[in-house]
Amino acid sequence: MNSDSDSRIPFYLPDFCNARATLAIVLIVELTAIILTLAHQSMLVDFWTDLVRTSMFLLWIGLAGAGLLCLLRGRLARLTVSAGSAAVLGLITAVVTAVSLCVYLIGRTRLVLESSGATLFPPEPGSFVVRNVWIGLIVSGLALRYFYVAYEWRRSIELRAAARVHALQARIRPHFLFNSMNTIAALTRSDPPRAEAAVQDLADLFRAALSDKRDTITLAEELDVARTYQRIEQLRLGDRLKVDWKTDALPANALVPGLMIQPLLENAIYHGIEPRPQGGTITITGEVTGKLVTIVVRNPLDPAPGMLEGNRLALANIRERLSLMYGERGLMKSGRFDLEYIVTLRFPLIERPAGDATRLSA
Repeated sequence: MNSDSDSRIPFYLPDFCNARATLAIVLIVELTAIILTLAHQSMLVDFWTDLVRTSMFLLWIGLAGAGLLCLLRGRLARLTVSAGSAAVLGLITAVVTAVSLCVYLIGRTRLVLESSGATLFPPEPGSFVVRNVWIGLIVSGLALRYFYVAYEWRRSIELRAAARVHALQARIRPHFLFNSMNTIAALTRSDPPRAEAAVQDLADLFRAALSDKRDTITLAEELDVARTYQRIEQLRLGDRLKVDWKTDALPANALVPGLMIQPLLENAIYHGIEPRPQGGTITITGEVTGKLVTIVVRNPLDPAPGMLEGNRLALANIRERLSLMYGERGLMKSGRFDLEYIVTLRFPLIERPAGDATRLSA
């Protein structure tokens, strides 16, 4: 946790208001309780009684600390990494001290003394509080280090994915732009209205492709970008290019990573349609089954050997961004099957809240 990164790295702790973080706290607490029980096993108290006593004590500390971190998350997030970490350690110290003193005072109550349960409680507060504070600081420090490393690892993956998006965008620009401009130049003489429409489509496509404002867009926007790309390529390839859109079943407001379908359509045209004198048909199918969205892109391939394998940057980029957004539930499969190349995308249905859930039209 160096100071150089403090000014640019947001606070790294997970949200302790959700159930997963609470479960992690409980697991850490129970593992610590087992270790401490094994470490100070006493002949006066049997193992299971000692484990229950230690577990209850640490659970009070763990859940109280998680609750405070949940309530104070907004304030902690405004601090630098070093200041936030120091604040968390100070908070844990206060919680451990308070719970330790409460346990000591409970052990001095008349009910406990008369029931011969005093042996389960500390005889004096000083060493009991100090020892617990040190244990709390060590365990909390290790946990903070783990959370920081996990956060930095995920952040590095996100930055790498962003860099690959920029690389993908840079790859799209040259050959497609030159082909499009040549086509538009030819149309300015033979069909000026179509040339004007093509210029507008080209501007819309690059505005969407080069936008850095949003990590996710709706399926309606993504498919609109892909259809814009198709219209531009249609001017160059004519009747050789046919695209069969079977996407009526897809929800328009489903959220997806931007620049996902257009690169697949580009690859399908470049490797499946352009090498074939007779052209061919690209089929794009979409459906929703059990809250999972499936999109399949198929293009024909020539049986002749020696076809271009192509640059797999687009496929690797899409796979990585699906994983970042959806975790293990987002996947992409691709490969050659007989005389077709098929790419399948599958990811959870996450819809943008909207007044009306319209459907995409083919």
